[in-house]
Amino acid sequence: MQTTVYEKLKQCESCVRRVTDFIPRVAVVLGSGLGDYADTIRVAAQVPYGDIEGFPVSTVPGHDGRFIFGYVEDVPVVCMKGRVHYYEGYEISDVVLPIRLMKLLGAEILFLTNASGGVNTSFHAGDLMLITDHISCFAPNPLVGANIEQLGTRFPDMSHVYDPELQEIIRTAAGEKGISLQQGVYAQLTGPSFETPAEIRMLRTWGCDAVGMSTAVEAVAAAHMGMRICGISCVCNLAAGMTANPLSHREVQEAADRTAPVFKSLVTESVKRFGLLP
Repeated sequence: MQTTVYEKLKQCESCVRRVTDFIPRVAVVLGSGLGDYADTIRVAAQVPYGDIEGFPVSTVPGHDGRFIFGYVEDVPVVCMKGRVHYYEGYEISDVVLPIRLMKLLGAEILFLTNASGGVNTSFHAGDLMLITDHISCFAPNPLVGANIEQLGTRFPDMSHVYDPELQEIIRTAAGEKGISLQQGVYAQLTGPSFETPAEIRMLRTWGCDAVGMSTAVEAVAAAHMGMRICGISCVCNLAAGMTANPLSHREVQEAADRTAPVFKSLVTESVKRFGLLP
């Protein structure tokens, strides 16, 4: 099984390399509200997911499906315009395949972004939260099964999944640009249903600050491969039970769209500074 996973990954790499030899340094996963961020970079190549043999294709409204290779200032990046979620019915190995592929293509740093629900009672819709740690006890661990030795060690350390130096760069960039930045622990549940009020109370008791349906499994796969990881979550609503309003994907998308200009600015400034790292 794991041999098949690796063979599929290498097949996807070959498909991309037939289109472009671009080598990115930073990989950026564009979550809800950041779909058009790719329009702000100097594009060198684009590869639709559908053109990559065996590659999973996103089915979520608001998620385009393509890799964008190009430059943020002078930093070579690959942007994942639309991610794949476990709730779409894919195997967990397919959910993290894009992350593994971007590493094989050369990316050293992974910048994860997403939309989330606020669990912390001091958060408000539209807040940006620097992810300092995560809880992923609900979606399958992407490392289950025979270890793929070509990717990483059998028992990877997860003490510092989110790189402290990258976090500090983001905090500094936010401060200098006058962008308010929360920070906290992100929890990934499977979705696609939103959480119940009881589940939110449980997550708050566990020390979670925001909850969503992606990101943590991607971070695990990236850490396994030795990538440096950072993440920002856009808190698009308050989670179930915190207000009288029912939750909807439309509300999430609208809030993400409103926050997008500030979010894009922070991503750009952070990536520019990542490019200065040795």
